[in-house]
This record gives sequence, C-alpha cells and structure tokens, in this order.
Amino acid sequence: MSESMLSPKKLEGKVAIITGGASGIGEATARLFAKHGARMIVIADIHDLGQQLATSIGTDNCIYMYCDVTNENQVKALVDSTLQNYGQLDFMFSNAGILNSKPPQTVLDLDLSAFDHLFAINARGMAACVKHAAPAMVERRMKGSIVCTASVTGSRGGYWMTDYYMSKHAVIGLVRSASTQLGAHGIRMNCVSPCGVATPGLCRWLNIEAVEVERVYEPNPCLKGIVIKTKHIADAVSFLASDDSEFVSGHDLVVDGGFLSKLN
Repeated sequence: MSESMLSPKKLEGKVAIITGGASGIGEATARLFAKHGARMIVIADIHDLGQQLATSIGTDNCIYMYCDVTNENQVKALVDSTLQNYGQLDFMFSNAGILNSKPPQTVLDLDLSAFDHLFAINARGMAACVKHAAPAMVERRMKGSIVCTASVTGSRGGYWMTDYYMSKHAVIGLVRSASTQLGAHGIRMNCVSPCGVATPGLCRWLNIEAVEVERVYEPNPCLKGIVIKTKHIADAVSFLASDDSEFVSGHDLVVDGGFLSKLN
C-alpha cells in the first residue's frame, strides 16, 4: 500500500509556523507536517539551513523565514506575513531553544548574563510566539493549536544547568496559564517534553556524535528496545496539531519512555 493510504492527511489544508525549524525536532516536524498534507509550513529560524530544508520539502508548501525569537518585532512580522500570504494560521509550534553556554550553572555560580540570554530564547521567546500567534487565531475565529517545546527538566530539579531547568519550568507555566486564558476562544495550548534526543544542538553541546549521545541517554528510559529519535517528538507534535487531540489542552505531553515515572 502507498504511504498516502497508510498515513491519513490529518493536517490537510493547514498553515503552520515552526520556530527553530531548520534542524532537529523542528526539521522532523516540518517533514512530517508535509507528509500529513499541510498547505503551508513556515520554517522560522536564524540559520539559513532552513532555506535548504524548505527547498528539499518543496517550496510549493514550505518556505523559510528568518526570525530571531528574542526580537518581538520579528516574531510579530513572522505571524503577520503568514496571515497576509496564506490567509490563516492554524498552528504555531514554538520550538526555538538553546542549552546553557556556561555550564555547570549551579545556583552558587550562576552567570547571570548567560542566564539572561538563555531565558530570552527559551522563555521570553516562547511567550512572544504565543502572544502574537494567539490573537491572529482569535481575530480570524480560528480554532487553532499552539504547542511549545518544554522538557522533562521542566518537571524536576537538577544538580546543574539551573538556568535551563528554570526556563523549561517557565514554558510549562506559560502553557498552563495560556490554556486557561485561550480556551474560551477555542484555541488549544499544549507542550511536548522530550528526554535526551540526539539533536544537532545537543550533539554540539556535548561535543560528541549522535550515536554516542544516544548511548549516553539510553539507560534513562524505562522503555527498552527503542531509542528516542526526533521523529518521536514530531509524532507527538503532529497529534497535538491535528483534530486527533481536539479536546486536549493545558497538557504537558511527556515523550520520555517512562523516565520521569521511575523518578517519582
């Protein structure tokens, strides 16, 4: 059977923005959205790899737009341009994020300038995406969906990376508050929380290859016989973007193979 027969076009006709879309989880999600029939996928990133990705997916239904989420005007322009060009915005995947640049970042040795930079992307940038995507959906009476990338670190404490852990707690707080406020408009607000995924960003941060990253994180999940990949996160995002989750809002969808459950 053909792939189109096996995989329903559950995003057919939808217009989506994916920030941090040029690689890793964003790239996997963009490719999956295209398979599910999205009318237009706007890849927003500060890396020009986004243009190559858009070309590889097909410029008839995928474009790249430069956007630094720390600049609210650029986020607003991203949303406005999408509405002007395609007449709708059904889904916002606020995925742009970074790891801390000054490890170990314990409470006793916090570099607050590095802290501010990380929060500007991981927390403030997320808030800017929600702030500007939501009114676009409200004004055009769209029952849209917004998803943010959080992390399992947003549900626990850590021995280091204090700024990163704090930023992901902030994302979950944003989602819970926004879902409460946006529900009256029919807008669903959720987040996905992966455990260690061998994205290009994590590989660079650890300075090891993807296979080695997977080997490092493999013991953590309870679920054995499978290694987490970016596609698993993209599958979760696709579920939250589609009508399959039409009564799911305010939810932190943890994709960790049971990692958090064994800590409780």
